[in-house]
Amino acid sequence: MDRPGIYNGMPARELGTEGWHKPWSGGNGGNCVEAMKLADGRIAMRQSADPDGPALIYTRGEIRAFIQGAKEGEADFLLS
Repeated sequence: MDRPGIYNGMPARELGTEGWHKPWSGGNGGNCVEAMKLADGRIAMRQSADPDGPALIYTRGEIRAFIQGAKEGEADFLLS
């Protein structure tokens, strides 16, 4: 369900400034991941410290699998 013009690694600024959310912010000095739900259901993610940098584009299924895996501890190795 790819929408022309939206691709993995595109400059995040091309997606606009409205609609970005920081679902995982905390005591990290404001550096966190921002996410935006696209009109076609995919999710764009960018680094908040570099809002003009690349956007990574994921399907709902990919985001669901990551979140479920993280809840089950499958990503804990990233913190050790």
